[in-house]
Formats: sequence, structure tokens, C-alpha cells
Amino acid sequence: MTELAPLPFPGHALFVTRIGVCALAWNARAITAVQLPEASWAETRERLLLGLHKRHALQPDHGPAAYAAVTSVEALPALARQAIAGLQRLLAGVRGERDADWTRLAPEATAQGVLPDMREVYRPCAADLAEPQALPALAQIPLDEFGVPDFQARVYAYTRGLKPGQTRTYGEVAAALGELGAARAVGQALGANPFAPIVPCHRVLAAGRAPGGFSGGQGAVTKLRMLEIEGGAWGGTLSLFGD
Repeated sequence: MTELAPLPFPGHALFVTRIGVCALAWNARAITAVQLPEASWAETRERLLLGLHKRHALQPDHGPAAYAAVTSVEALPALARQAIAGLQRLLAGVRGERDADWTRLAPEATAQGVLPDMREVYRPCAADLAEPQALPALAQIPLDEFGVPDFQARVYAYTRGLKPGQTRTYGEVAAALGELGAARAVGQALGANPFAPIVPCHRVLAAGRAPGGFSGGQGAVTKLRMLEIEGGAWGGTLSLFGD
């Protein structure tokens, strides 16, 4: 595929995944936001851009706040292409070829600029190569955390260290950060996560391994589906979705 000059930064795009159409935004340095599927493509895009608008309001000196829509793979900068391809691999799951219907875009999706399956262009990082049969950890994808409070950034850094299929509780994350008694604050930080699932907040559960809250997609249902797709357990069972 011929490399074309990227559009002016920053930008955003919609792309297909096994769990639905997601959205991603970037600037010249890093990924600025990811949005899991909402009820419609328009709502997914709207929630992505609204979240970015709120963060730019908190830090208005952080560069342009307008994110141009990118509707072709060729126009994607390399950073965004790798992030999307990695997310598609992660969300395809440990048996990604079993359910391939998601890779076949409807004409209306193509017409709306939803980008197709690009898993073949993903370049594994060192962590991926160490475990070639595992799902990508996406640890190499840089994130721009402008407008994110320091405590939230610490929670996100810890959470990024959880491998696909691993889980922790809010209390365990708080303890690991040296913040005993901050389980509720950890849950709130993950509820505000603008980078899911690059920051895999779906891998952090409530006390007793209950699913807890989840702000993306269909809430806890999406959280549990993502966990099961990547082979993770919650509450000692993997029987909800039969995958």
C-alpha cells in the first residue's frame, strides 16, 4: 500500500471491530482518545469529540481542538493506522477468525467513512513478540493525556500493565498505587477513561470480582463481553456469551 501524506493534525476516524464501530482521535504526537461503540455511528463520533472538547476546555493551550474526519486508510498517519489495527486485533479476541462477519462492511458503512479491517498491517511490539500467541498489549501506542488529572494518569499507567485476560479489582489497583481506601476513586478514574481499551479499564472489576461499572458501549455487558473475547475470567465463569 502506497504511503500518502497524512492530513493536517489532529484527526479522527471511525473503524470496524468485532464489537461494533469504534472511533479514534490523534494529534501529531500521540493518540488523544478512543471511543467504544455507542448506539449509532453518529453517537460514537459525537461522544468521542465531546470528550475531547471537554479536555481541551480544561487545557486550552494544548493545540488545535478541531479534529478532521479521516475516511480512508490511505489518509491515516502511521500512528493512527497502527493503533486501529492493534485495537482490531485485540477486540477480535483469542479466536478472532471464528466470527468473521464483522469484517464485512455494509455499503452504508463504507459510504459513511467507516474504515475496514486492517489487522494485517499491525506491526507487533517487543512485548507482542515475546508472546506471539497472545493478543496485542498495545503498550507501545503513545497516549496524549492532556486534561487528565495526575491520579487518573497513575491509574491508567498501572492498568496498561495488565495483559489481555488479566484482571484486578479497584481495591487491588488502589493498593498497588499506595492509596489504600481509594477503591472508589480508582473506579471513578476508570469511569472517565478516554482511551479504552488501550487503557484496558474493562480488566478492573469491583470487589468480589463483580463486573462493576463501565461507561463505554452497553455498560457492564460490553465490559464482560470484552473480557470474555480476550479469554479473561470474572466471577469464576466464562459462560455469558458462549464464545
